[in-house]
Amino acid sequence: MKNFKVIVIGAGHAGIEAGLACARMGVKTLVLTLDIATIGRMSCNPAIGGVGKGQLVKDLDALGGAMAVAADACAIQFRILNSSRGAAVQSSRAQIDMRKYSLYMQKLLLHQKNLTVVEAEALKLIIKDQKIKGVITDQGEICCECAVICPGTFLDGLMHVGLKHFSGGRINERACVKLADNLKELGFNVLRFKTGTCPRLDKNTIDYRNLIRQDGDLSPKPFSFSTKKVNRKQVPCFITYTNKKTHSIIRANLDRSPLYSGKIKSTGVRYCPSIEDKIVKFADKERHQVFLEPQGLGVNDIYPNGISTSLPEDVQLKLLHSIAGLEKAKIIRFGYGIEHLVVEPTQLYPTLETKLIRNLYLAGQINGTTGYEEAAAQGLVAGVNAALRVKNKEPLILDRASSYIGVLIDDLTTKGTLEPYRMFTSRVEYRLIIREDNADLRLSRLGFDLGSLGRKDYRRVEKKLQGIKEGRVFLKHTRVKPAESINAKLARLNCPALKHAVTLEDLLKRPQINIRQLAKIQKLKSGIPESAWQQVEIEVKYAGFIQRQYRDVESFKHLEKIKLPADLEYSGLSGLSREIREKLAKFKPLNLGQASRISGVTPAAISMLMVYLRKARG
Repeated sequence: MKNFKVIVIGAGHAGIEAGLACARMGVKTLVLTLDIATIGRMSCNPAIGGVGKGQLVKDLDALGGAMAVAADACAIQFRILNSSRGAAVQSSRAQIDMRKYSLYMQKLLLHQKNLTVVEAEALKLIIKDQKIKGVITDQGEICCECAVICPGTFLDGLMHVGLKHFSGGRINERACVKLADNLKELGFNVLRFKTGTCPRLDKNTIDYRNLIRQDGDLSPKPFSFSTKKVNRKQVPCFITYTNKKTHSIIRANLDRSPLYSGKIKSTGVRYCPSIEDKIVKFADKERHQVFLEPQGLGVNDIYPNGISTSLPEDVQLKLLHSIAGLEKAKIIRFGYGIEHLVVEPTQLYPTLETKLIRNLYLAGQINGTTGYEEAAAQGLVAGVNAALRVKNKEPLILDRASSYIGVLIDDLTTKGTLEPYRMFTSRVEYRLIIREDNADLRLSRLGFDLGSLGRKDYRRVEKKLQGIKEGRVFLKHTRVKPAESINAKLARLNCPALKHAVTLEDLLKRPQINIRQLAKIQKLKSGIPESAWQQVEIEVKYAGFIQRQYRDVESFKHLEKIKLPADLEYSGLSGLSREIREKLAKFKPLNLGQASRISGVTPAAISMLMVYLRKARG
């Protein structure tokens, strides 16, 4: 019987980050995958990032994750979403060469020190005294101290094309049924969620002449803080739209849709619905956008983002041919829907360890999320905590004021989800201080201390921090006097003339002036990185709002610091309602902050808990 400290089941986006995190922290790790050739495969759209998702990738990068670096190496188009809005909601997104990305991740895992990758199917967990001891695979038994389950859509996956359905985790890949049965046998409460994918089109059969072209940003901004520059030709995407004819075709065939004929009974993705769902739920809409995304360089596959569907093949062909530019489009692969097993995430601690089985961690779609980025973020946290448990060290818990990853995991473990969960900036209370651009400043020291982030990357962050400090001091103490040349430059910016001397910091506070324009008015201190000057600009322009949010965070952290005993018998707290006692007993919150976010737990109940804790401490 082989022995490893940590076993990671699955090598999708969650499994990759979990395995790498453990190995980089010096823990002997095994990653089990059904097929090494599918490591890092992008099952759905060929893109990483997006609103809220880009922030997750930046957080990951700051903690030493792999997704951002891989995205930079394999991207074929970069864009900053919401670039005309404030820094708090700007999000990175990149089109990815899917094949190159998978090969990149395969190489990364296969060459990582302390990491072994084996092709095998996990069939059953070995449990003793409610603690994980190993995994039974189709190749034999393997012992471990901790395990991380990252099965994606493979956990009892059931695929649908029209009224046909068949077992599978992804097209032409088998599902993991026995492991799903084992989790049910162990007593986990499970749900079934539904997701889906679009048909793939041959780019040579699309008529682009009247479609809207969408190019990447002229100056591509990398995902990873360690990527200095992107020097790669970017490829365009194209936009078209469905129309009344498309909608008529879909409505006429709803009886052949597994979604509307009753074949699919599970809950689908609210924020990325199938085209059938869009037509039914948004019946007043005359058209829906279709975003034609290339799946890579040197391949013909186009992903028509916006028309995810599980309709029969003949209907998929008809509806596609009704869309402008796609009249003669050839389908390389038809779209499909997939149902898969989900473990209710409220059965997890914020470390992603299960409450039922000690040393067992869950990450990715098994916890009810959708998206590569959400999966990868959970994978890193689960992997780090498995490694910390092996080392007998305190766990990593990211809170809502520290990162988007903290919000994601807190939402899942405290509130749960009855539908596939997707990250958005709107879910984040403190988004002004946990932005994309400052993820390295917020989290890199933590990643370095954990051992998941290398020394070279952390030194770069230290240099940036020093640059920010020097830049702030320079702006605060450098004054500009009224002069004809200065006022002429200000006039060109529609900015009021100077009547008396002001600091550069005061000038930068003016809405018409950014840091680059300021440098043309007065030469800035040399030797400070551009990334540091960008941070200085944000800190100066949003100073009042940022300080106000920091005060809010202090109030938040007050409740987070008040710990609740793990063995607290809530049934004996007579001052609380029966409903609240039952919920607290079920969720087992770690602190008052987490308790306050459980649905139905009132402020009055939190006050009573505070009184109880004070009395208990004497």
